[in-house]
Amino acid sequence: MTKHRIYSMSVASVYPHYIAKAEKKGRTKAEVDEIFRWLTGYDQKAFEGELAKGTNFEDFFAHAPALNPARELITGVVCGVRVENIEDPLMREVRYLDKLIDELARGKAMEKILRG
Repeated sequence: MTKHRIYSMSVASVYPHYIAKAEKKGRTKAEVDEIFRWLTGYDQKAFEGELAKGTNFEDFFAHAPALNPARELITGVVCGVRVENIEDPLMREVRYLDKLIDELARGKAMEKILRG
């Protein structure tokens, strides 16, 4: 079975799109970074290091210091698919991230986005 194309894409190549989506709706790069840190456990320096290295999504999530257990509370639809029903663990992580960025762009409070 072939891997999905997103797995080999660098996080750094998609990251500016996440920021643009958020900023277009009045949110900030700092909030996007907070979502990445909350989801993966990277601190800001390590996160920026992964971006600088051009780490792909597969390795980014595989080497994440501490995937947040509360991420499993993320539900809803991204790209027409319910994230809680995605069987492929890596695709589920990518879609969790997409869902959080979508919530940010929709104006949801950070406390709710981060399942606080």
